[in-house]
Amino acid sequence: MTITSFLHTIDSLIWGPPLLILLAGTGVYFSLRLSFLQIFQLPRALRYLFSREQSAKGDVSAFAALCTALAATIGTGNIVGVATAVQAGGPGALFWMWIVAFLGMATKYAECLLALKYRIRDKQGFMAGGPMYYIERGLGLPWLAKTFAVFGILVAFFGIGTFPQINAITHALHDTYQIPVPLSASIVTLLVGLIILGGVKRIAKVSSVIVPFMALLYVGTSIVIIILNWQALPATLALIIQSAFDPQAVLGGALGYTVLRAIQAGVSRGIFSNESGLGSAPIAAAAAETNEPVRQGLISMTGTFLDTLIVCTMTGIVLILTNSWNIDLQGVEITNYAFSRGLGHSSGASIVTIGLLFFAFTTILGWCYYGERCFVYLAGIKGIKLYRSTFITLVGVGAFFKLDFIWILADIVNGLMALPNLIGLIGLRKVVLNETRNFFARLAE
Repeated sequence: MTITSFLHTIDSLIWGPPLLILLAGTGVYFSLRLSFLQIFQLPRALRYLFSREQSAKGDVSAFAALCTALAATIGTGNIVGVATAVQAGGPGALFWMWIVAFLGMATKYAECLLALKYRIRDKQGFMAGGPMYYIERGLGLPWLAKTFAVFGILVAFFGIGTFPQINAITHALHDTYQIPVPLSASIVTLLVGLIILGGVKRIAKVSSVIVPFMALLYVGTSIVIIILNWQALPATLALIIQSAFDPQAVLGGALGYTVLRAIQAGVSRGIFSNESGLGSAPIAAAAAETNEPVRQGLISMTGTFLDTLIVCTMTGIVLILTNSWNIDLQGVEITNYAFSRGLGHSSGASIVTIGLLFFAFTTILGWCYYGERCFVYLAGIKGIKLYRSTFITLVGVGAFFKLDFIWILADIVNGLMALPNLIGLIGLRKVVLNETRNFFARLAE
């Protein structure tokens, strides 16, 4: 048995029915008990994005904290991840990405609320929070908090944080502009090193500029493609829905597509993309300048809305609309082909490549910060130079691994990280409900 096939077996076990049920069940529970807050409070959440509290405590603005979280979430998952999900599970995988994102908005709200509720100011004077802190201080389970922190470091080192991002950047630059992989890997690694040494404030500053600009450019281009090919849109949407529930009838049994395969691909890639339930975004949310946990929870849940229900949807529809999802290409090559075909011009590949370059680069920055906070929680500040140098080294070597190996490894460590966080959310569910009720009761006074 090869390493990759062994990892496929482990991945199937981790992302089997128990974790899928736990993720979906947590989202369903909070959606119902919070009265579908992700729908009815979304306008308020979007307003909060651009307003500031007076005398609020924190390290960065609420908007900057969201951009840091979005920097870590809008990356290869939105461009390459959607393509691999649709390839693996058929167009129906996009539908299940929508479902996990809708439910994930309530989950993201809950975990970021708890991050603010249980955050502390550490010995270095920075706000520190996230699942490590609410599991330890809220549930009183330090061993589970440490387990989460260990998995958080593994995700930063071997999952979302390094390998998929640098691999996508370097290969996209090579495919589109023929830039040698070793050269682009060296340049990106150097830039990462220069920025992460500046800490969360520098990461937040860079992310606050790059993320909104690139998201608007990418989504705008996708909308242009949809308009140019509007005749195919009804059939595209019908194919997504039909293949989510009966892929063999729509796509043919010989292709091997099943409902379970569509669900697994959609959920795992959806979680990879928006990270709802993973426990990463709360680490960034904890640094926000706010005195209201509910307020930041609302702001943070917009990240899932923007990431998956907007950006991932654009990628998926363009792939299916242009009938590019089932061609014999891999990774970013598929999305490059789809955008070029949709625009009828090779500039489509350039837009995807540029978008991927910036999205993936900021994801590396965001995940370096997440892993660093997990490391500091476990070992203190003393070994931080070792952590950063290891992270930078892994960024450099990640460009040279095979795509299939990278995505399987990322899926595995993502699932491991989600488990302790979901246990924490379920254990502290009453805190979330009480905080929410009290906040809205005060607003109504």
